[in-house]
Amino acid sequence: MKYELQQCIASRLRRLSRITDNFLRKELMGFNITENQLNILFLLSKSGKVEQGEIGKKLSLERSTVSRNVRLLEKQKYIRRTTDYRPEIELTGKGKELVKTLIPVWEKFMDDILNKLGNDGIKLIEKLEKKFN
Repeated sequence: MKYELQQCIASRLRRLSRITDNFLRKELMGFNITENQLNILFLLSKSGKVEQGEIGKKLSLERSTVSRNVRLLEKQKYIRRTTDYRPEIELTGKGKELVKTLIPVWEKFMDDILNKLGNDGIKLIEKLEKKFN
């Protein structure tokens, strides 16, 4: 083999993602939601009613991931979905209250991660993102 497994870029990026996800999971433990569900709730909070298919595009999530998480959030009554051919999703009152509660939790997570990374780490992430866009 030309490369060692430890050199695999995809594996290393997923590992970093899992590390940061674990930090966020600890913050979300008492809320019974996942990181993807948090992102969906925040997207709906900012955008209002969104076509279900657009959620995946805006958050870079697979269609099956969106569908599964929308069902779970709907079951908890945080969102409602229209019955249209292309369903639209929006927050319920309960969902809006949850978002208000989650904002300071997420901001604390962000403060902690940004402090760990420092300006140099943040600039490296931005540089990597630009290379892939």
